[in-house]
Amino acid sequence: MSLMEFANKLYLNSSRVYLEEWVRQAAQSVPAGSLVLDAGAGDCPYMPLFAGMRYESADFCQIDRSYGQITYVCDLTDIPVEDNRFDLVLCSEVLTQIPEPKKVLQEFYRILRPGVALWISGNFYYTELNHSYDYYRYTSKGFRYLLEQSGFEIKQIEWLEGYYGTLAYQLKTAAASLPIGSAVGNSGLIGILGSIPSLILKPFFYLLSLYYGRLDTRVKVINRGHCKNYAIVAIKPADSQGAA
Repeated sequence: MSLMEFANKLYLNSSRVYLEEWVRQAAQSVPAGSLVLDAGAGDCPYMPLFAGMRYESADFCQIDRSYGQITYVCDLTDIPVEDNRFDLVLCSEVLTQIPEPKKVLQEFYRILRPGVALWISGNFYYTELNHSYDYYRYTSKGFRYLLEQSGFEIKQIEWLEGYYGTLAYQLKTAAASLPIGSAVGNSGLIGILGSIPSLILKPFFYLLSLYYGRLDTRVKVINRGHCKNYAIVAIKPADSQGAA
């Protein structure tokens, strides 16, 4: 195991802690036997949280990664099911990777039963992914606009994690990315001198990232700084039918 792999094992990603709890709340919001769609499910990590329900999944399965048991291999703009089918749709950390997000939200609106909820989360601050399907980052206002334009009523928009979680991520990124030696831009004396701050700061930043990652799971600061992800619950109005 490399030093970086060992260091990554020590790092607590508070976003994952909060995300799992948020999905658990989604599962608890509907009764046993409900029909649930996990949209953009990937390897279906949240399937166990929906035990006792009828769990279905959808993904286009085009990224080089592992996938779980996907019910519908499809584009999320065209899910092959009838109108008003699902009692809940979960879409976690997917909308940033969708080129036409409004079309996807309109499709979620179509397949949800009236009066039930879409649970959706997505990035506001996150490194660009190393594949072709990474298009957007969203503010709370951007999420609100897209959802309301698609027919939904917003029940809740909140920070998924607190500012300490964002700070931990920023510090971990800096610890891994600060240049040293020739990467500073000069292999001579300037490069050597330019490396000195990085050599001092990299381990310090990493230790701070460990501290703030754990602190974020205990103290959720949401009144300053900025979040890493937003978590939203949006309702399809009870008097609606089919597409928006």
